[in-house]
Amino acid sequence: MELLKDLTLILLVTTIVGHYCTRIGIPAVIGQLLVGVIMGPAILGWLHLTHELDSFAEIGVIILMFIAGLESDLQLLKRYLKPSVLVAALGVLVPVAGSYIVARAYQLPFVESLFISVIFAATSVSISVEVLKEMNALSSREGTTILGAAVVDDVLAVVILSVLVSTTGTAVGDTGSSNLFITTIEQIIYFAAIYFVVRWVAPYMAKIGEKLMIPMGSTLMAIILCFGMAYVAELVGLSNVVGAFFAGIAISQTTARETVDHHIEPIGYALFIPVFFVSIGLNMSFKGLGHQVWFIVILTVVAVLTKQFGAGLGAKMAGFSWSSSMAVGAGMVSRGEMALIIAQIGFQAKLMSAMRYSAIVAAIILATLLAPFLLRWTMNRVEKESQREKDEMKSA
Repeated sequence: MELLKDLTLILLVTTIVGHYCTRIGIPAVIGQLLVGVIMGPAILGWLHLTHELDSFAEIGVIILMFIAGLESDLQLLKRYLKPSVLVAALGVLVPVAGSYIVARAYQLPFVESLFISVIFAATSVSISVEVLKEMNALSSREGTTILGAAVVDDVLAVVILSVLVSTTGTAVGDTGSSNLFITTIEQIIYFAAIYFVVRWVAPYMAKIGEKLMIPMGSTLMAIILCFGMAYVAELVGLSNVVGAFFAGIAISQTTARETVDHHIEPIGYALFIPVFFVSIGLNMSFKGLGHQVWFIVILTVVAVLTKQFGAGLGAKMAGFSWSSSMAVGAGMVSRGEMALIIAQIGFQAKLMSAMRYSAIVAAIILATLLAPFLLRWTMNRVEKESQREKDEMKSA
């Protein structure tokens, strides 16, 4: 069976590469991304992103974001809501402007340029979550702001995409303004319903899980809630990771939090999460990119810098130090699966030419590969600055 061969190969190689990456101080997620690039169509061609692998990868990112929500502090998320909104807003506006200018400079049509700018407005925080977890900084003010901003960023990107697709008339199904209005209402209802899930549904499900006479009853109920909220999020036009993240937050407020956390991490990290990170690299292909090298390089640089400084400026305006602001900006740089999904939607809706599609995917993956290095470097600066301030206080 082809799937078993692919999974064996992925798990074997990512285990070895992850071990040595950690040993030399490189985020393990970088090794997993590179495994996908090297073993995929871009270089060796040993692995291809089949429907089965893509399904495993989707479950992987859902579990990863569920764990992020599970390990988040709800009070901290509330406390850093204002910085999160500022970071997300500027982290969308600046990349939209920068990417649009690059596309127009290459004389791309107006609609295609606008769509490319929407792609690079998106943030995929799953990779940042992994790096922050490795550094034990997920619950830091920088980590909390990144998580909050990523949710707002997701919503903004989806809204902009919906408006663009519905107003061009070239989309599959041509949704129209009435459907856009309905979708917006559905999303508002979804976010309102999250309060009831956190307040009543999750505690009730946790109690049922504790009474079930089967192994890991609490964890099974948590997974049901996670997948259910992820599914409904997709139904209303949001990313499934938004639903998974809030499901994690909901379970984190119950007595089952520690039990679920203890059980869910082995399930995710032993199988699904490595497949997700490898799948991003499998999207990379060098075929037909030779004459677009400078377009890819310039777009990648602009994608990284605009997100870094746009989101970082939002953090600075919210009162963060420059080093913390740059760390927050670095945490928002990764585009990952969110940008790839938007690119695919636009390609199917004929908002982007086939020639540019491969170049865009290459720029997304390059930006995603750079993101963990930037985040680790900036977070290390934050730690050094914090330690220096503590030493100065002691000496005073």
